[in-house]
Amino acid sequence: MNIILRNEEEKDYQIVEDLTREAFWNLYCPGCTEHYLVHKMRHHQDFIRELDIVAEENGTIVGNIMYTQAWLHNERGEQLEIVSFGPISVLPAYQRKGVGSALIQHSKELAREQGRHAIVILGDPHNYCKHGFKSAKDFNIADSRGYYPYGMLALELQDGILAEHTWIYQESDVYHIDENEANEYDKNFVEKEKGYRVSQEIFSIAYRSYLMDIE
Repeated sequence: MNIILRNEEEKDYQIVEDLTREAFWNLYCPGCTEHYLVHKMRHHQDFIRELDIVAEENGTIVGNIMYTQAWLHNERGEQLEIVSFGPISVLPAYQRKGVGSALIQHSKELAREQGRHAIVILGDPHNYCKHGFKSAKDFNIADSRGYYPYGMLALELQDGILAEHTWIYQESDVYHIDENEANEYDKNFVEKEKGYRVSQEIFSIAYRSYLMDIE
């Protein structure tokens, strides 16, 4: 595949929302809300426009990754500004062909060049550990309740930046989606049937899973 990576432009907005909807439809729940999140994110103060990347193949946009500001707070009360990405979307016909990997590798190197400190995400470790991500617990990063979610992953962009501290992760509030608003926004798209997939059960299990120390 001849993949070209570039920044998303305004003319791409509807195309990216359509492909995001296709990528996530019925994946984690009946229907999806990720296309509404993409729409909402572009106008949010935490959105990082220069890390909003699309993947083109023969002039067709087949993938997208978007980043926001995020924060870590340590035991001293100090705050470290970091970044997070999601959603990362690839059209179903182009999945498992290296498009997602290209988006992650390219965008994380851009983030490193920009002097960003680290990336923390919530996702499936099977998809991200191959890109250098580790359990956030390995960096002593917990969620707001002090727990260590199975799917919370971290990557240092500056070696040692997270060492010798304990951290609490704070994501952007753009990820707090109103489902009623999302359902209303979905009416602007071609109607699709909502249904059950096994992936929804797998996601439900992973979403409720936490890591713990075993003596």
